[in-house]
Amino acid sequence: MRALIAWIAMALLLLGSQGALAQSAAPQLVPDVSQRSVEIKFSFTGAELLLFGAILYPNGRLPEEPADIIVVLKGPSQSITLREKQKIAGIWVNADSINFRSAPTFYAVASSRPIDKLVDERTAAIYELGLNKLQLSPASLSNTQEIDRFAAGLNDLNKRAGLYVEEPGSVEITDGVLYRARLPLSARVVTGTYTAETFLVQNGRVLAAAVREIEVHKSGFERLIGVFAQEHGAIYGLVAIVIAVSMGLFAGLVAGRVSAVLG
Repeated sequence: MRALIAWIAMALLLLGSQGALAQSAAPQLVPDVSQRSVEIKFSFTGAELLLFGAILYPNGRLPEEPADIIVVLKGPSQSITLREKQKIAGIWVNADSINFRSAPTFYAVASSRPIDKLVDERTAAIYELGLNKLQLSPASLSNTQEIDRFAAGLNDLNKRAGLYVEEPGSVEITDGVLYRARLPLSARVVTGTYTAETFLVQNGRVLAAAVREIEVHKSGFERLIGVFAQEHGAIYGLVAIVIAVSMGLFAGLVAGRVSAVLG
C-alpha cells in the first residue's frame, strides 16, 4: 500500500513539474525508494526494495525514440583479499592471492533492456554498469588476465551468496514516463549507507542520473551486541572465547555420558 501511495504521489509530482521544466534543455529524473531505512533484526531474512520514479522531459514532450532506465543498488565498499587454493600432494593449500581495495559489499543492477544493448563498453565502465565493469582497484598483481580471473571468481562467489545481482529487462517503464524496478536485498548484507542510482539512457548516452541513499542498520539485541563489540573489543573477544570453551566442554561431557550409558 505504501508503495502504491508513493507511486501515485510520483505521478502527481510529474504533472506539477512539467511547467518548471519547460525551459530546461535536458530531461530530469525524480527517483525514490520504497524504504529509506532497513532494519536488520534477528529474524531478518532479506528484503525487497522498490526503486521507482518519473522522467521529466522538456515541455512535457516525450522523445520519438523511447529512452531506457538502468538502476543500481550498491552497498559500502571494502577491501577484500581473495585467495586461490591448489591441490598439492593431495592437500589443498593457498596459492595465488589478490587484494581488491574497493569491492562493493552488495551490488544489484536492473535495466529495461540488456545493458550491452544500451551503452558501449566505455560508458558502462565509467558508470560501473554491470558486474564485469566494477572498479575493484586491485592492490596486487599487474597481469590483466590474472586480475580478470580473480574478479570473475569474486563475482561468482557473491552471486551465489545473493550479494551480487543482475536483472536485465526487469525495469518497467509506463507510458515512457514512470518507471519501477524491484531488487532483492540479501539477508547477508552488511550495515552502512547504500546508494540507489538511476540512469536515463538514450542512443547509447546517459542523459540524466540521480541518486537516493538507504541506511541499513541493526536494531534491538543485534545492535547492542554490535555496539558492545566496537566499544569493548577485548572484553567481547574474551567473552566469546569463554562461551566457545564452555560449549566445547559441555558437548564433551554430554558425549561422555552418552557413551557411558551405551557401554
